Amino acid sequence: MQKLIATLATGLALAATSGTAQAQISDDVVKIGVLTDMSSLYADATGKGSLAAVEMAVADYGAKVAGKPVQVVAADHQNKPDVGVNIARNWYDNDKVDAIFDVPTSSVALPVSALTREKNKININSGGGSSDITGTACSPNTVHWTYDTYALSNVAGKAMVKRGEDTWFFITADYAFGMALQRDAANVVKESGGKVLGEVRHPLNSSDFSSFLLQAQASKAKVVALANAGGDTTNALKQASEFGLTQGGQKMIALLQEITDTHSLGIKATQGLIVTDAFYWDMNDETRAFSKRFNEKVGHMPTMIQAGLYSATMHYLKAIDAIKTDEAPKVMAQMRATPVNDFFAKNGKIRIDGRMVHDMYLFEVKKPEESKGEWDLYKLIATVPGDEAFRPLDKGGCPLVTH
Repeated sequence: MQKLIATLATGLALAATSGTAQAQISDDVVKIGVLTDMSSLYADATGKGSLAAVEMAVADYGAKVAGKPVQVVAADHQNKPDVGVNIARNWYDNDKVDAIFDVPTSSVALPVSALTREKNKININSGGGSSDITGTACSPNTVHWTYDTYALSNVAGKAMVKRGEDTWFFITADYAFGMALQRDAANVVKESGGKVLGEVRHPLNSSDFSSFLLQAQASKAKVVALANAGGDTTNALKQASEFGLTQGGQKMIALLQEITDTHSLGIKATQGLIVTDAFYWDMNDETRAFSKRFNEKVGHMPTMIQAGLYSATMHYLKAIDAIKTDEAPKVMAQMRATPVNDFFAKNGKIRIDGRMVHDMYLFEVKKPEESKGEWDLYKLIATVPGDEAFRPLDKGGCPLVTH
């Protein structure tokens, strides 16, 4: 009799637990918001491709998690902090969005991360670059998935100075991302024994770089470093070619250059350019398989930001499935406890400051005669392990890190 009572009690407890588990998915739906740049200078690297990557992951997962449907919504933040924050606030308050993904443009990413913490939701950033996202502005509710200004600078800066390219001039986008990228790169150059000879700042989304390039040329620096991204990088590189900077012996480095930027500029204009990246489509069978599907859907190979979003979405959904709730602190704890192993990252790990640590890569753009196809653009120079590429945990000033 006692055995029967014990069995019944266990059965009732299990039933109660399973009932609770189902009830813990708020509003009976898991809703992901993709907040991105659909129409401006970062649209190719993020935009529709970012949305497509998240949708692909949700579809591949079966469009359900813990027995509940997964929905994806998207919006264009227009690279304006007030627009981005208003969309995020409306999503959290009225549309019951559980997590916001992507958020390129650091001046939008930082306040959206702060709002996410206030609302106790989840923010997985793939598109924003500032290393402050996991530094002084770190949050227990935000994961920085793909890259940051520290890793971009660290990987490229060390390699270039080591090769004797030890005097630098910066052309920098005049907002949070550009400043962080220049700051982090200049630190690496100096620590590696190089010198910064000068800097100039340009407005976001500039079309004319002539005065900035002339100053860079006059500095006689061995390296002209572009601390900008997207359309600003491609415009600067096009005009640098017209001004004959590389022909004059200066090396151009784009500290953030996406595969879509290289493709649109063409291999002839970019050959020999050094690029730091978190992902390249032609690394192995897994990366090629994902990228082929993405290309068929979107019309170009995925950028690191877009590939990172597929990886992040899968990790998020797996965490919810494992613990049967979409409650933010519990999901964050589960994501931190689980290594990331997929086509994007091997043995990736999410630290307490929100940084997802994984290998980074240094590439050189191929010469036209080396390329065997439209997207055959890069050759691998170095693989930098995550612990070497990203900032040490105790060096970012994140208040969540206890020593």
